[in-house]
Amino acid sequence: MIISASRRTDIPAFYSEWFFNRIKEKSVCVRNPINRHQISKISLHPDVVDCIVFWSKNPKPMLDTLHLLNGYPFYFQFTLNPYDEDTETNLPPKSEIIETFKRLLDKIGPEKIIWRYDPVLLNEKYTSAYHIDRFHELANMLKGYTKKVTFSFIDFYKKISERIKQFNIEEISNDEKILIAKSFSQIAKENHLLIDTCAEDIDLSKYDIEHARCVDDRLIAKIMRCGFAVDKDKNQRSECGCVASIDIGEYNSCLHGCAYCYANAKQHAAIKNFEKHNSSSVLLIGEIQAQDLVNERKVSSNRIVQKELF
Repeated sequence: MIISASRRTDIPAFYSEWFFNRIKEKSVCVRNPINRHQISKISLHPDVVDCIVFWSKNPKPMLDTLHLLNGYPFYFQFTLNPYDEDTETNLPPKSEIIETFKRLLDKIGPEKIIWRYDPVLLNEKYTSAYHIDRFHELANMLKGYTKKVTFSFIDFYKKISERIKQFNIEEISNDEKILIAKSFSQIAKENHLLIDTCAEDIDLSKYDIEHARCVDDRLIAKIMRCGFAVDKDKNQRSECGCVASIDIGEYNSCLHGCAYCYANAKQHAAIKNFEKHNSSSVLLIGEIQAQDLVNERKVSSNRIVQKELF
């Protein structure tokens, strides 16, 4: 079993104490996003957790407690974008984020940190030229601190359409995508970075850009140093290459306030939910109520252990 922590919210930035309490107790409860009264209890015992994939824009609160993950394979999807406070409203200065990136490298090494430049959005301020310049600048700063960068272009989800109108964000044509991708690929090569795209249907292989598996069974097998077999995630979009994982996060609970975020319907809802957070609870947000139905989810390891021959 792979734990995703989390596509739905930034657990390292805002909920690291809760997360390590759950690791200590070796279990976590997660509400069904569709049926709120259905709760899954999930084991976090090292025998069944093959890997933990962290998704974060600011894992600084977690840096000094990573030793508590001894016995758990893990890696980070670390998003570092070029946007100002008009688009990402509640993040530390870029210099501080880059310092956090470098400190994380010192603790876990470059193979376990994937740089995400995600998503690319275009308007009168954030032009193609702007992105190419800033990608070049950030790649130079992160050279040697990671081995791969993953990028994507903004998706116009219905839930964010009203929110992004004020930013005059444009649809990105295939020609413009190719222009950006070609430039990103060249910059990545200059900085010894592999490069791929997240959940994009456009074929950029001629520019040495492949389709990503952000939850990556190949990387996990390498980290674990053993065979690993798990199916593609059926709950993600068809363009997504990720293998199956269990997300322990909660929608509408991230406080970064990014204008393009699909996981927050409205920022005031995230603030309201954050106020319900208790780091000692089995749930990320709130407590189990009398009307809730808790079922223990059956989980197991997907490691392939080679048998010895006698």
